[in-house]
Amino acid sequence: MARRTSRNARPASCPCGLSSSYADCCGRFHSGAVAAPSAEALMRSRYSAFVVGDVEYLVRTWHPRTRPEGLDLDPGMRWTGLEILETGGGSAFHSTGTVTFRASYQGGSLHERSRFERVDGAWVYVDGEFPED
Repeated sequence: MARRTSRNARPASCPCGLSSSYADCCGRFHSGAVAAPSAEALMRSRYSAFVVGDVEYLVRTWHPRTRPEGLDLDPGMRWTGLEILETGGGSAFHSTGTVTFRASYQGGSLHERSRFERVDGAWVYVDGEFPED
């Protein structure tokens, strides 16, 4: 069952790497005040959700076709940075998009090319592949 974890307090600056505060950046997506306007914004907000332990947001923004039944985050995982490497599509003019990124964590990094689609007008994460480094 999806649940919000409380392992991390809400940060002042946004974990996604943009210069805005968490509240003005990804926090507004997490709260449901507004939807992410692009695939990249959704990717950044999902990274931030991993950082702050917002399981509900991760599940809510996962495509119904590929969404897991439950999601448990590792409480020991410490995410340390996000680097967007490439984007394709994913704007207001597209129905699909990709975002290639490197998410660093204490002890390593995750390199993924994520696919996104619009469902009922909102961007959702579909799946990802792990390109060769």
